[in-house]
Order: sequence, then structure tokens, then C-alpha cells
Amino acid sequence: MVASRWDLLVTTALVSAVLLGPAAAQGTIALETIDVVPVTPVAGAAGTGRSATGERIDGGSLPLAKVPFTVETVTARKFEQDRATLDPTFTLARTTPGVNLSDGQGNSFRQTLTYRGFDASPLLGAPQGLAVYQNGTRINEAFGDVVNWDLIPQVAINRIDIVTGNPIFGLNALGGAVNIEMKNGFTWQGKEVSVIGGSDGRILGTLQYGEVIGPWSFYFAGEGLRDAGWRYQSPSEIGRVYADIGHSTLDSEFHVIASGAKTFFGAAAASPVDFTRNNERAIFTWPQSIDTEVGQIQVTGKVNISPTWDLSGNAYVRRFSQFVVDGNDGNFENCSTRSNFRGSLCFEDDGFSAAPGQTQAQFRNQFLILGPRNQQIPFTPGVPYGTYDTVRTEATGYGGTLQATNRDRIFDRPNTFIVGGSIDVANYSFKSGSTLGVINPDLSVTTNPNNPYYGNIPGLGVGPIRTAAALGIAPSGVTGSNLYMGLYALDTFDLTDRLSLTAGARLNFARISTQDQTGFSPDVTGTHYFNRINPVAGLTYRFYPWLNLYGGYSESNRAPTPLELACANPDRPCLLPNSLVADPPLKQVEARTYEVGFRGTVPDFYEGGLLNYKIGAFRTDLTNDILQVAVPGNAARGYFVNVPATQRQGIEVAAEYVTGRLSLYANYALIDATFRFRGELSSPNNPLADDGLITVRPGNKVPLIPDHQFKAGFEYAITPFWRFGMNMQAFSSSYFRGDESNLNRKLPAYFTANLNTSFQVTQNLQVFALVTNLFNNRYANFGTFLERDDNFAGRYNLNDPRTTTLVQPLSVYGGVRMTW
Repeated sequence: MVASRWDLLVTTALVSAVLLGPAAAQGTIALETIDVVPVTPVAGAAGTGRSATGERIDGGSLPLAKVPFTVETVTARKFEQDRATLDPTFTLARTTPGVNLSDGQGNSFRQTLTYRGFDASPLLGAPQGLAVYQNGTRINEAFGDVVNWDLIPQVAINRIDIVTGNPIFGLNALGGAVNIEMKNGFTWQGKEVSVIGGSDGRILGTLQYGEVIGPWSFYFAGEGLRDAGWRYQSPSEIGRVYADIGHSTLDSEFHVIASGAKTFFGAAAASPVDFTRNNERAIFTWPQSIDTEVGQIQVTGKVNISPTWDLSGNAYVRRFSQFVVDGNDGNFENCSTRSNFRGSLCFEDDGFSAAPGQTQAQFRNQFLILGPRNQQIPFTPGVPYGTYDTVRTEATGYGGTLQATNRDRIFDRPNTFIVGGSIDVANYSFKSGSTLGVINPDLSVTTNPNNPYYGNIPGLGVGPIRTAAALGIAPSGVTGSNLYMGLYALDTFDLTDRLSLTAGARLNFARISTQDQTGFSPDVTGTHYFNRINPVAGLTYRFYPWLNLYGGYSESNRAPTPLELACANPDRPCLLPNSLVADPPLKQVEARTYEVGFRGTVPDFYEGGLLNYKIGAFRTDLTNDILQVAVPGNAARGYFVNVPATQRQGIEVAAEYVTGRLSLYANYALIDATFRFRGELSSPNNPLADDGLITVRPGNKVPLIPDHQFKAGFEYAITPFWRFGMNMQAFSSSYFRGDESNLNRKLPAYFTANLNTSFQVTQNLQVFALVTNLFNNRYANFGTFLERDDNFAGRYNLNDPRTTTLVQPLSVYGGVRMTW
């Protein structure tokens, strides 16, 4: 009898506190269902309707057993466990097979999420291979398709589904799509306030409120964070709000949603390993800060037109603004002795004289640095010149999706037919400029003409600088617009009670226009068109209720971004990402994906537990993949180029076991990401490059993608009120960015572990703690190479060409949560 009561207490506590959330006491939340998953972006955004059997039936969703591709689901409960990080990528990386992070900016809030070798990154210029949706709205930003994870309110996330092999999600879904479903008053009720503090002076607070009053629902969430950062000059400030008003009837559901965020981060760059060997907190030249704001208003809705037809859709307006400050090495020299400008400041003159047929005026335009009044700036020996670079990106986007779903039986067999269309329009502007400065002993770049270290330097600090040829140091200004449209259809037909066939296609159309605003780069001006029809087909077969076979084939495409189109000419490269020049047309990237696997759910597996499992294999072949490369002899400048072929293939094995007291999971992913062509790429910073070039051969690994990934974790109820959990992740080695030829030593393999615990003091009060990087492993998940500037390297004793970003050290956070 005692054991029986214990099990009842544990089960009751866990179901209410773990599965249902803080408002379970009011009895207003239904158990989460993850057996029905999204197959279109609208799924989950327009409503939360359910069938008579309790399944979610919102337009664009299907039972997982009928979906012929992989779907990985992470629920709100798992994000809640990591609430002290305020970072959704942290949870995705620790739980989801095939996901790894690379920190190119030295801040955990702005890491690149890579799934199966495809990126969703906040780095402007990174190749974006994942489409990301929030409540059915695509949030890949207009100018570079970047994904700013720091703008997404974590506490308001209801679930995230990563969907592979499905072109219905439109552009960028080369490796899949990330579909983020947010909470609303119908899915979450109650009141909750959390206050958390911990390492590096971190203090954060979250709150959420949800309520249903008659046919109306209300939901509000807010988050705020501030810390000093674990590296020098690297503070983080985050503010995010999210609000939803909903109205529901028997036949319809509508929501008006408003969200906004403002974030600020410092020291966003990797550090030379020569620095971090001596001091793990070291950074490179600074300031390097990123200030971002976003605001969005959205309307979603679903109407049941008849017993078998429903209509769903959304419309949105989104405003995005980002300002970047970046202090850099200037690469300035005394003008060549063979020119008429000796004694003046030149940009990487390197002793060149005027080319045959080139006038001195043309030479001057190519190398000579000019002040704002076109005056020559004298060269001062011994001064470590630098530049204070600024970049401002702004965009206003709007659009929507309309979708119809029919569930009429065909030949007396179940059938689900989905047809829809989307349109996304954005107007953007991009401005950058550089001011001449000096690099101080603390590696700060300043533009003050009365610099305390170097005195009054002629021409310094008088305003923006340029070369007349706009070789990347000149100010740039670009405006433009994007028009993305799509039409799609998808049908799932039950051939038998066990065998289901899915087939469909999506037509993508993209128009990208850019206009130079400075006169320095007239080739930037142009309009480009891309279109493609992407098919999808697959089968599922249910051998038993607990064993399901799935397999499919699909195609997808990615149009070049405005940034890539504006910087694609090797003869006129960019100081990436600060300036834009020239736009010979790039080809769109095309992907072909094959998947096959088994999955299932075994009830009453052991001691009444539930076992979810899967084993699968995948392969994605890409043609005309786009890479960012540097220019031989001009390492600070680069451009984008198509390469003939790349490939991602691998296997995934995963299992999760849940009982009333215990939940545990383990998964493994093999990801073989390789180049499938032979050719030369420019990589002037690579220490083993031959005259700035490296040779890529079929089978060479794509950098920054570990071959092997292993993840495991558990959470256990020690008492009905005290829970304790631990998880770990291990990753194999990977190559540095810029080492596509795989000639240099790799980033070492690494593993990390985290702890979490919580204690329910009263029905309304919980205390909790989180420990990240438990063993304080000092590993790097990002690496590239320094520019080989002998003057700069000699001045600061930089002998190792590598630069890396170490991950955050051991950190401890604790907090309290009040619910009522």
C-alpha cells in the first residue's frame, strides 16, 4: 500500500508539474500531443482544434505515422528545464540528434545552429540552409536570410518541430525547416514569474500570463536579461515581449499577435589562440558590438467551412533593424616608392606600381586613402592603423499565407489534401562606412585625433575614409526589395489501413532587386529572378502500432540572398560583410533529399513506461552550393561563389523512455558532409595554401561539422517534490573554416555536461538550479584562420595562424518561480 501511494503521488506531481505546466491545478491544460506534426508552415499557427479522438487537426498537420520524412519535436517542458539560459538553441543542441552549435561570435545567444550540416545562423554571409518559421511566418531576415535566435522569446515557445525533406516550407529548406509554435491563452493558462541569477553577473526575469474568458483567450510573456559576459568587453542585454489575443468558436479560431525584442551584445568575434592560451577571456580588436531591434504584428486564423474543409492562414508586418560596430586592423601602408604618392597612406599597396597602361590617377583611385575632403593622408611610421567600421541593416517585411485542407474520403479511403499559397515582400537598406583609427595597446580601436598613446596623427579622426575605387574600404549604401511567392499542394492517401502515400510539390518564385546609393559600386544595381518546382513523394507502412516504416524523396532550392548577389565578383571583392560591390549572377542552390527509416512508440515498455524510438538514414545532394571565399593577396576581402556539388548524408538513432518518475533519452547521429567536386578555392589565410589557393577534392569534409554526435540525459523524481537531471553531449573533431582542403589539424573533439534540479517548496513556489559545462571543459566549437599581416602579427606576437572561440566555462544559475 505504501508503494502504491508513493507511485500515485509521484505520478500526480510529475503529470501536473512536468507535463502540464504550472497551471495544471486549475485543470485548464490538456496533455501535449506530439503524435501529430506539421507538414506546412501554417500548421499550429492558426488554431488548436482537435478531432473527436483528441488528435490535433489544425490545417497542415498529419499523424506522425503517415509522414514520410523525419520530424524532431521539442516541447515547452524541455525549454522550461533550461530557462536560465534564455536560449532555445541550447535546448535544441542538447536534445535533438543531428544538431550542433558553432559560436563564431563568442556569445552563446548568437550561435549558429547546424542541423544535418545545414545552417540557421545570425552571421551575415553564412550559407543559410534551414527555413525558420514562427507561428507560420518566415523569420529568415530579408537581407541575408539570417536567423536571429536571440529575438525569439523562449518562455513563450509551445513547441519546436524540425521537419526534413519537405519543400512545402519554401525557400531555404535545403536541410529542413524549423517550425516554432508559440503559446496562446487556449494552450497555456495561469500566472508565472521567475527570477534567476548566477555566473558572470547574470540576472534575468521572466513572466507569463494566460487566461480564457468565454470565447476569448489572453496570453502575455516577457523576458529580460543582463550579464557582463564571460569574456572581456562582452556584455549581453536582452528584452523580449510577446502578446496574443484569441477568439474561438465551434467553427473558427483567430489570433492577433504582437511581439518585439531588443538585444545588445559585445565582443562578437573569435580570438587568436596565442591570446587565449594566456588568458581564456581574451578577445581580439574591439569594439565589436551588435544592437538589434525587431517588432512584428501578426494575424492568424482558421475557419471550418464544412465538415471536411477548413481554411487557415496568416498575415504579418515585420520591422527589423541592426547596427554593428566593428574595430579592425586597418591593413594600411606607406604608398609605393614607384608611385607619385610616397609618404601618403595607401590601402595594402604592397609595393605595387601602376600597371601597364594605368595612369597615376587610376593608381591613386585604386590604393590611396582619402579623407572626407579628398585630401591625401600622410603615412606615420610605427602607428598601428585600424578602422572603426559600422554597418546598419534595416528591413520592413509583410506578407501572408492562405491554405485550404480537405479530409473527404476517396474510394472510401481516408485522404488529406492541402493546397495553399504564400507571398513575402520586404524592403531593405544596408549602409556601411569606415573611419580611420589606431589600435591601442589594449586592442581597442579609437578615432580620437588626440589619442593618448599616439598623439595627434595628421588626418586621423576627421571622418569617413575611402578609396575611390571602392575596394571594400569605401562607404557602401544599398537599398532593395525582395518578392518571394509560393504555391503548394500536398496529398496523403491511405492505400490500405497500413500503407499511406504522400505526394506534392511547391512552386517557388523569387525576385531580388538591389540599387547602389553611393555611386562607388554601380554594378550592385540589378534585378534577379529565380523559380523552381520542387516535388515530394513518400510512403509509410505501419507493420504494428509500435513499428512504422517511412521513406521519401524531395527536392528544394535556395535563391541567393541580396548580400550574396551584391558580392559575387572576384575582380571586385567586398570587405565582408561591410561593403558591397558587383553582382554577376549567382545560380540558385538545388537540393535532392532521400530518407528512409523506422520509428514507433511502445506503450507499457517497462514498469508502465513509454518508449519512443527511431532509426533512419538520409542523403542530400546539392548542386551550385554557395560558399564565401577570400581573395588571394587581399585576405580582408572576399566574395561568394557557386561550387558544383556538395553532399550531406548520415544515420540517426534515437530513443526516449518516460515513466511517472523517470525520463531518459539517448541519441547518436553520423553526419558525413563533403565536397563532391575537384577545384581550387581561394583561402589566403590558410597557412598551407599555395599562393592563396587550396585544392578541394571529392570527399573533403565541409568545415565545422562533426562527423559523430552523441547525446544522452535523464531526469528523475527523487521525491514527489524534488527532481534532479543530468545530460551530456559529445562531438567528434571538425575542420576549421577556410580549410576546405582538409590540410590542417582539426578542432579537437569535445564533450560537455549539464545539471538541473528543482524543488517544489509549496504548490505555488519552486526553487531551481542549472549548471552548464559541469566539468569546465575548455573546448572550441568554432575556428578559422587569422589574416597573415606580418606587421600586426609581429607587434602582438601572433605566431599561430588559428583563431577560435572557446565556449562558456562552468556556469551556475539559480532561481525561484512563483505560479498561481
